[in-house]
Amino acid sequence: MIPLRATALAPAPAFNEQARLEELADYRILGTWPETQFDEVTQLISTMFRTSMAIVSIVGRDKQWLKSSLGLQTREMARDTSFCTHTIMSDEVMVVPDARQDLRFKDNPLVTRSPHIRFYAGAPLLTKNGFRIGALCALDTKPRASFESREEALLKNFAGLVMTQLELRRDRLPG
Repeated sequence: MIPLRATALAPAPAFNEQARLEELADYRILGTWPETQFDEVTQLISTMFRTSMAIVSIVGRDKQWLKSSLGLQTREMARDTSFCTHTIMSDEVMVVPDARQDLRFKDNPLVTRSPHIRFYAGAPLLTKNGFRIGALCALDTKPRASFESREEALLKNFAGLVMTQLELRRDRLPG
């Protein structure tokens, strides 16, 4: 198993949507356009896990914004159809081997219509205070029989790198 990078994260707080949204607001990222510094990560994720899609998403109150999207032609989507809404409920990687066989997603328009998601693996984006503000995801139109623990660890590590970029971005913002 690949060791996870050491981080100085606070223990994950009990899920508190209001506190999570307040933490997210501090990043001043909601509703903003995609940013190229995340494109290398989505390209690497897609290549490494052999998926047709990869995204860096930020989950707001009602919407999910894509800061980088490979293979998806949207910039935002309703939170109630977002797989990432489920990912941010835990600190662990969420894996859906076949969305058409998963009761949570089988009737989801992202599964039944374009882009026809079948496989999903998402790692939450964890702030230093332990809040989950989004996800780094690998998606595909084909189901996958397995996603190894080593792959989960890699995805989680890359999510940590995305958070490092988000922290740097926040630190560069004026005022």
